[in-house]
Amino acid sequence: MNYKIDNLQYCNWSREVFEINREAGLDAVHVTVVYHEDYKEFQKKVEEWNNLFKNNKDLIFLGKDFKDIEKAKNENKTAIFFGFQNCSPIEDDIELVEKVYESGCRFMQLTYNNQSLLATGCYEKNDSGVTNFGKEVIKEMNRLGIVVDMSHSAEKSTYDAIELSQKPIAITHANPNFWYKAIRNKSDELLKTLSDSGGMLGLSLYAHHLKDKSDCTIESFCEMAARTAEIMGVKNIGIGSDLCLNQPDSVVEWMRNGTWAKTKNYGEGTKEKSGFPKQPEWFTDARGFKNIENGLIKIGFSIQEVYGILGNNWFNFYKGIHK
Repeated sequence: MNYKIDNLQYCNWSREVFEINREAGLDAVHVTVVYHEDYKEFQKKVEEWNNLFKNNKDLIFLGKDFKDIEKAKNENKTAIFFGFQNCSPIEDDIELVEKVYESGCRFMQLTYNNQSLLATGCYEKNDSGVTNFGKEVIKEMNRLGIVVDMSHSAEKSTYDAIELSQKPIAITHANPNFWYKAIRNKSDELLKTLSDSGGMLGLSLYAHHLKDKSDCTIESFCEMAARTAEIMGVKNIGIGSDLCLNQPDSVVEWMRNGTWAKTKNYGEGTKEKSGFPKQPEWFTDARGFKNIENGLIKIGFSIQEVYGILGNNWFNFYKGIHK
């Protein structure tokens, strides 16, 4: 059985988006449910998602473990896995880790760009690593089956998380910085350590993380994937597109600043009000998975390796975390 998984989307969710994901053949999508919301606000998001599940039950359902990916495949639906891009919903209460798990959370970033109570983000000047609270939270996440996600974290913090976690961690949406030195793309050394620990990298299609940004070519992207596979091993990479379909540009400001800043930062390292970047023409939405498939084959990956990158590798990762 071959699966197709996009391990990060943050779209303005609607039936249209769910239909696009089904047309793309996605068996599972890890969706961002919260950025800076507290626990109470997260519960409101869960209520919104419950309505989406009810009104689109022919297309989607809440995924909780790898068996739901198998179920989605068999029923021609998409399993939706909840994730956090920040640790805000657990506030400063270790007991809330289990509470968010019970509400469906299966991925959680320890930080989003800035210092959190758990770890240091990639925008901070000083990286002090995972905090004491962070160490305790990682233990709880391991116990429950919540994946430690370090996509927006600083380097030492990410190394710490790999070392501290008893289960493999993930960088769900980022690219290697040998290809393009975006502020939160990752070093070769870190990616090698990640793969040696059994962790996964989701290659991002968000233009700020791409070489030549919106003008990035499919050939360049697939060349990068091939070189990354040489560093990490092909079984440790997948796709985490970071698609933000139909989101208003005002959401960028919310993502970057939340409630903590009055100085406005509108994008990856910019203070200019630029909004969301344009997607490359070969990946305007999840239907671009077909272009990636063709590009990976053309660059020299075997069919089975391509199936791995497009979803089977993530499926095996889920299976290891949630069994």
